[in-house]
Amino acid sequence: MRPARYAKQLAAHLGRRVPAVPTGTGHRLTIAGGECELEVHEDSALLVLLATAPDTESLARVQDVVGRHLVGFGARDQLVVEWSPGHAT
Repeated sequence: MRPARYAKQLAAHLGRRVPAVPTGTGHRLTIAGGECELEVHEDSALLVLLATAPDTESLARVQDVVGRHLVGFGARDQLVVEWSPGHAT
């Protein structure tokens, strides 16, 4: 997998409609009242997604938008997006 390529492609694509800000490790997208951090881990060939939102409905929208687009971009590489529950901060 090419995590940096997918993060850049997703940020560029969604950045036409939502705020997409570069960070030290990837990008931060603001979608539907929530956010998704795209963290590139080249050493392990991972793109870690951290979605946050004020409520479960907004979180589901963030995860849906990010997940659908990434799966579409990565169809050739059989990219899979897996969400796991995190911890509230």
